[in-house]
Amino acid sequence: MEYYSSHINKLIEEFSRLPGIGAKSAQRLAFHVLNMPMDQVQSLSNAILNAKANVQYCKSCYTLTDQEICPICKNPRRDHHVIMVVENTRDLAAYEKTGKFEGVYHVLHGAISPMLGIGPDDIKLKELMQRITEQDIQEVIIATNSSLEGETTAMYISKLIKPAGIKVSRIASGVPVGGDLEYIDEVTLLRALEGRVEL
Repeated sequence: MEYYSSHINKLIEEFSRLPGIGAKSAQRLAFHVLNMPMDQVQSLSNAILNAKANVQYCKSCYTLTDQEICPICKNPRRDHHVIMVVENTRDLAAYEKTGKFEGVYHVLHGAISPMLGIGPDDIKLKELMQRITEQDIQEVIIATNSSLEGETTAMYISKLIKPAGIKVSRIASGVPVGGDLEYIDEVTLLRALEGRVEL
């Protein structure tokens, strides 16, 4: 039995497609939007459309940005000889909040997961290897999550890079096993960075 009009049901359905949004949360969001003033709804709608139309991958590190080269890669004060490899843009933001990492990043946009059918070609590994061959890189810090997929990805990257004679290190275990970087506090992230070990 349909409790709401087709327009409301469609809105609830669209919200429920978002990650982490269940049926009740989708319903709550839909009714919140319906109760918002029209100018706020228009502003939300425009923000979504503008982000989708204008956000792209940085041509160097592959983070999400609205410029060809992101502000971190453009910054001449960053150490462009040290690359920290992270799984996603949220992880990059988590490390940037510490204010202590002075190198640059490479965003993989995922991790190797044979169970999910995600292989090395499905993430930005070729692009990382291209950067390493074209630039003077002295260290690659692997800061993937402490999950099975993150560890698998770290070992794979290490085996690819080590023959090039570049130092490869892994963030220390200040990050709990199974924890996602975006939810970890800055002090723990900083300890993990400072306690990294060479692979």
